Amino acid sequence: QVQLVESGGGLVQPGGSLRLSCAASTSFFSIYGWGWYRQPPGKQRELVAGITSGGVTNYADSVKGRFTISRDNAKNTMYLQMNSLKPEDTAVYYCNEYPASIFGWGQGTQVTVSS
Repeated sequence: QVQLVESGGGLVQPGGSLRLSCAASTSFFSIYGWGWYRQPPGKQRELVAGITSGGVTNYADSVKGRFTISRDNAKNTMYLQMNSLKPEDTAVYYCNEYPASIFGWGQGTQVTVSS
């Protein structure tokens, strides 16, 4: 059973930055695509960004140019650098396999953008 642990969330002012991390407990980390998903208050979970095993990235239109997804296969860890944060980015952020999110969800990390 793959366990996913997200970290790095917090409270930030509009225009600020955060870097999220996702640690995955699998020795096959490098063969999977990985994605960041988020669930805003009262809304459904949505894909934010994905990165394939070959390093090809994909972003939701709402975060293009502001967020950057990356991965470190040696550390079994994935990252999401979030810049120019907006109040509408407020959500619980989760990581999972991309694009099918085949693993159980972790606890997520809360990101709150507010002045």
